[in-house]
Amino acid sequence: MPSPSLPPHGDVVHSEPFLRALMRRQLKLSIACAFAFLIGLVGVPLANFVAPAFMAARVAGFTLTWLLLGVLFFPFVWIIAYAFIRRSAALETAEVAAARAPQSTQPKPADASRDFHT
Repeated sequence: MPSPSLPPHGDVVHSEPFLRALMRRQLKLSIACAFAFLIGLVGVPLANFVAPAFMAARVAGFTLTWLLLGVLFFPFVWIIAYAFIRRSAALETAEVAAARAPQSTQPKPADASRDFHT
């Protein structure tokens, strides 16, 4: 009887452990992107509270607060989204390559013991 975690055709890429590992890595990436977004979202009001004179400085015709909120916040979000998409696609590609790699490249325990005794 086949294992419930592996499909009957033995395709590792479509197996449950493979998908769980991939989803776990993508979850870590999502948390990192959300953390970067929260730093940007909370950082500007916090900077206004901690250093109001610095945030009131004029840069390119705007106060620093309005430059960050009105001009640079959307590019910041786009950069986070772009980084997430690129990294997520790279994770999927790496996982598929690792799953399809031949298993014979890993050293066998018998080979290691033979080298130890000679």
